[in-house]
Amino acid sequence: MASLLPSVIFPLLCLLISNLETSVVQSVGVCNGRIGGNLPSEADVVALYKRRGITRMRIYDPNRATLEALRGSNIELIVDIFKGDLQSLNDARKATEWVQNNIRAFPNVKFRYIVVGNEVHPNNVEAKFVLPAMRNIQKALSSANLQGQIKVSIAIDSTLLEGYPPAKGVFTGAANSYITPVIRFLAENGSPLLANIYPYFAYVDNQAQIQLPYALFTSPGVVVHDQVSNLDYQNLFDALLDTLYSALEKAGAPGLKIVVSESGWPSEGGAGASVENAGTYYRNLINHVKGGSPKRKRGPIETYLFAMFDENRKEGKPIEQHFGLFSPNKQPKYQLNFS
Repeated sequence: MASLLPSVIFPLLCLLISNLETSVVQSVGVCNGRIGGNLPSEADVVALYKRRGITRMRIYDPNRATLEALRGSNIELIVDIFKGDLQSLNDARKATEWVQNNIRAFPNVKFRYIVVGNEVHPNNVEAKFVLPAMRNIQKALSSANLQGQIKVSIAIDSTLLEGYPPAKGVFTGAANSYITPVIRFLAENGSPLLANIYPYFAYVDNQAQIQLPYALFTSPGVVVHDQVSNLDYQNLFDALLDTLYSALEKAGAPGLKIVVSESGWPSEGGAGASVENAGTYYRNLINHVKGGSPKRKRGPIETYLFAMFDENRKEGKPIEQHFGLFSPNKQPKYQLNFS
C-alpha cells in the first residue's frame, strides 16, 4: 500500500498546484468601457483580450456586438444593467425578457456576474428600484436554471463608507438603510459584493494626509497601524478594501466576498496623473491582488482594472478620458503582464 502513495499523491498535488495557478492567473480582468469615438471594433477588442491573456471582462451594458464577439471566446464576463432600466425590471416579466434576450440568447458566452446598477447612491432616484430588480433578475436566472452559474450583484463605490482606521469602517447613515437589505440578498444567494476601489481618488482628495507612495504600493514599510485590529497597512488599496470588509461585518455579513470591479489610475489630466504613476500602479496592483489583504489574507482578490482604452467622449474631469491601459489604436501605454 505504501508503495502506491507516491503515484496517488503526486498527481493530486500537481492538480492542486494547477488549480492554484489558474485562480491566480484569472484573478485580474479588465473593464471594457466604450465611451469613445475612436475605439476598435468589438471583434478586435476581444481578439486583443485573447492575445494579451486577459481572461475576464466587464462591460457596462449588454452590447449586442460585444456579446456576439465574445461567443466561444472563453472570456468570463461581468455585464451591467443600465440605471435607466432598473425601474422597468421591477416588473418580473421584463426581467425575464432581459435575461432571455441578453443572457440565454448567448449560451456560449461565459457570464459570471450581472451588475444591477453601477454606483447607484442612496439619494439617486434609481435607488428604490435596485433591490426589486435584483430579486426579479435572480428569479429569472433560477427559472432558467442558471442561478449556480451566474451571480446577481451591484457595484458600489467608497462614498458609501466612513470610518478610520479600517477596523472602524461602517456604511454611512444615509447608505445604511439602502445597502443593508442588498447585502442580505447577496448573502442569501451566495453572491459577492462588487466594489469600485480607487486609491487615486482617495489620494487626490486628501494629499495633505496621504502620500503618493502609499497609494502606488511603493511605501518601503508600514504606513498605518490599525490599533483597533492590530493590523498593519503598507498601501491604500488594502486599507480601502478592509474598510469595506469591516463595514460588512457590522452589517451582519462577515463572510461576504468582495470583488474589486474597478480600480485604476489616470495617465494625465490631474494631480498625480502621469504615465509613470499609472504604470507603477497597474503593475503593482496586478502583483498585489495575487494575495489577500491584512484582514482577509487568503487570496487572490478578484480584481478588474479600469479600463481597457482611453475614452475620449467621457464627461467630467479631464482625467476621466485617460484611464486606458491601451490607446485606441491598440498600442499598450504600459508594459503589463496580465497572466
